[in-house]
Amino acid sequence: MEFIIIIMVNNMYYINYFFIMSIIGHFIESFFNSGNSGILFGYWTPIYGIGCIIILVINKYVNKLSMERFWKIITLFISCMIVLSITEVIGAYLIKWIFNKELWNYTSHKSNIGRYTSLEMGLLWGVSSLFFICFIKPVVDKFINKIPKIISYVCITLFFIDILATSFIKV
Repeated sequence: MEFIIIIMVNNMYYINYFFIMSIIGHFIESFFNSGNSGILFGYWTPIYGIGCIIILVINKYVNKLSMERFWKIITLFISCMIVLSITEVIGAYLIKWIFNKELWNYTSHKSNIGRYTSLEMGLLWGVSSLFFICFIKPVVDKFINKIPKIISYVCITLFFIDILATSFIKV
């Protein structure tokens, strides 16, 4: 665990992406669900930040492949669709196990794959991944490395305090 934290702190690019996309994801989901998003007290929903980092890493490896652009796009779409769907299932089970809450349930979806994901959501994650890489990443990349480290450290500290507070108060 310490190894992961050291790597992440030394690479503020991913840390900053995690917080930016967790916050944006929180507000988007809160808007569409007419309420609060996620399990934590703060204005962030970590599953979106984690998903963003996954997309960035997959994109990094897909770009190294020697294939035509069309096939890279298809590979990115399918890879993100599968990996983000698995991440969604793992997140749902962890939230259920740790907090005894169910924040989403896709049994009403026509093509559900268990309770916590569906083909519809997988397709949404694939399309969202392409949208993120093509439109959001180029904009965010212009300023993400300019974010002062102190802001990143403050976000990390507040995030861990939020996790502790959520663990002790909501359980």
